[in-house]
Amino acid sequence: MTITTKLGGCAAALFLVAATASTAMAAEAGNPIWGLVKVDKLEYRAADETNTVAWDAQARAGTDTNKVAFKTSGEYVPDDDTFEKVETQLLYMRMATDFFDIQAGVRHDFEPGPERTYAVLGVNGLAPQWFEVDANLFLSDRGDASARIEAEYDILLTQRLILQPQAEINIAFSDDRPLGIGAGFSSIEAGLRLRYEIEREFAPYIGVAWERGLGETALRTRADGEDPERTSLVAGVSVFF
Repeated sequence: MTITTKLGGCAAALFLVAATASTAMAAEAGNPIWGLVKVDKLEYRAADETNTVAWDAQARAGTDTNKVAFKTSGEYVPDDDTFEKVETQLLYMRMATDFFDIQAGVRHDFEPGPERTYAVLGVNGLAPQWFEVDANLFLSDRGDASARIEAEYDILLTQRLILQPQAEINIAFSDDRPLGIGAGFSSIEAGLRLRYEIEREFAPYIGVAWERGLGETALRTRADGEDPERTSLVAGVSVFF
């Protein structure tokens, strides 16, 4: 699948969610319908061995109580014209409390191959101290279970200058040998980004991103002749509308 096809498909799905979900939920009286497209990250990552372009975007539409979301994230290697990662999710989200939504749906990974499809069940929202948390359980079409926990926090240095630490950990409950994933804690990622909100809807940023395979996953990565750890300097932009 070419870069044009993959990115075009992701973009089309983003706008499809925003355009159609409002109609589907229009009957929900007294609860305003809204839509949002947000590119949390669109960045260039410069590392010692491989430079990549990474993205993390989503579209949501519906009401405060019921909404649907399409999420996409991935990494593209310009020098090789290949994708390291391409993940998409289509979720239904239901408000559980004033701060948290329960979400369920489907996830599909195009890269790294072979492709996988997963059922998704999780929560998304604001934990105490205003940490944004996204925690999910996944069950693949091969029967492999896994989990992912993501957290981020905005530290306001000024009204426009914001420091954002982020962390993500992945846990596999069984081996997925074709993907090189071993049971246990499989990978961890962390980042620190400093953004400047020229407008609330547009914010360029710089920062650093670090990722590392863990346990059996790291051993398999080394066995394939690759380094399980990578640190990158990043520069990018965050936008929403």
